[in-house]
Amino acid sequence: MTPSSLQASAVPTACVIGWPVKHSRSPIIHRHWLAELGLTGDYVRHPVEPEHAADFFANFAGGPFIGCNVTVPHKEVAFASVAHADAVATALGAVNTVWLEDGRLMGSNTDAEGFIANLDQLAPGFDANPGAAIVLGAGGAARAVIWALQARGFAPIHVVNRTRDRAEAMAERFGPDIRPADWDDLPALLPQAGLLVNTTSLGMEGQPPLNIDLAAARDDLLVTDIVYIPLETPLLKAARSRGLQTVDGLGMLLHQAVPGFERWFGRRPVVTPELRRLILADMGIVEAGAAA
Repeated sequence: MTPSSLQASAVPTACVIGWPVKHSRSPIIHRHWLAELGLTGDYVRHPVEPEHAADFFANFAGGPFIGCNVTVPHKEVAFASVAHADAVATALGAVNTVWLEDGRLMGSNTDAEGFIANLDQLAPGFDANPGAAIVLGAGGAARAVIWALQARGFAPIHVVNRTRDRAEAMAERFGPDIRPADWDDLPALLPQAGLLVNTTSLGMEGQPPLNIDLAAARDDLLVTDIVYIPLETPLLKAARSRGLQTVDGLGMLLHQAVPGFERWFGRRPVVTPELRRLILADMGIVEAGAAA
């Protein structure tokens, strides 16, 4: 059987690319939806070394995949490689979802949608009276979060980063509602903010903890962390002990996967408690009340 006939006979398959990518839980998510919706298809991990990423996208139309998710460190290469990027991906300068239309490689960024959908699901009404927000970090994830918060009317958005020039670059990208700040500014900013988002790797398993004194925070402050390993980061634990509402980062992973699945397989899946439990089980976590 020739390679072309192998490709033609294969089930529709999407993938996630990155370097490394072996720890990605995206196959669990997409295979669950394929089974749930009774669709023929598959989703696999596909490691791509950084020096081969551009070639991967250049040859995508002739390859075995109908689409893919893109994780670090390839999102900016993906943006540069697609024939067309949608408005969100263009605003962020990064692509995390690709698909083919008439042989042309198209790109989107669903991180912002995933972030907001997680808050909508677990903290409904969080944006009823949008005001000041604090975003910790100024990397690619912060760009997605800032874009999403601006779309929901939050302003000003204080971007706190170890190196101020990266925070200032956010203001140049997103406009005057973005206020660069230093870590030492946090005690003065906390009483003003209704939302605090950590987009840094601090608090992630294997990384230094994120230690913030939340004593000066408003009692209605919502604290969320895009880190989900561990599920309850030191920041979320401190916020919970302070009596503040918290949202963990797992839902962002689940919700950002929805648009890509719909593009590739033609049906829009739903993020359910069952899917959340499935991913948590893979992480070795059973949440309180999960058996109910």
